[in-house]
Amino acid sequence: MADVLTLASDPTTRRAQVLAHRRSPAHHLHEEMTAGSGDAVALREVPFLTQVALRAEPGTPGGDAVEAALGAALPRRVGEVTAGAGGLAVLWLAPDEFLAVAPDEAESGVLTTEYAGRLAAALGERPGQVVDLSANRTTLELSGPAARSVLDKGCRLDLHPRVFPVGAAVATQLGATPVILWRTAEQTWRVLVRASFATHTVRWLLDGMREYA
Repeated sequence: MADVLTLASDPTTRRAQVLAHRRSPAHHLHEEMTAGSGDAVALREVPFLTQVALRAEPGTPGGDAVEAALGAALPRRVGEVTAGAGGLAVLWLAPDEFLAVAPDEAESGVLTTEYAGRLAAALGERPGQVVDLSANRTTLELSGPAARSVLDKGCRLDLHPRVFPVGAAVATQLGATPVILWRTAEQTWRVLVRASFATHTVRWLLDGMREYA
């Protein structure tokens, strides 16, 4: 029988307990990712990022309220990513749908409910939606000169820099898996994938990396 974690009453101690016991969706594959990485292409997990889904129409009172609470503008076009303080990025997913992404350390709440709550309060009764998706996805980072070639094996998008520049992010498919693909540097890509597909996606990427080992 698994040990039962007894949480302390003090919020700071309780948070430290939870942080010490949490495991990311691809935690069990970290050694395989390290072993499969090399100079040409490397794979790692960037776990526990804050991820909040936003539905609001830019230019409306609801959109303006969300922008004020975020401290960043909502993107206006396909692939656009806007930035705010503390490593915040807002990814365009649809004309009125966005994903706010920030480092895990950005919030004091383990599940970032405080952050999502502030955004929801700013939106109020106006049309829109705020949902904390931090536990819904994990983030895989593929980097190196051959990273784009690996992604080309399973992504139908044109990933050439002329079409997919640094800073762009889109919802697409990698193989048969729905992902958000985000180019954060010339040779660095982040793959935001649902937790339930994390193992499959890691193994798919490792398989595609083998010829460059």
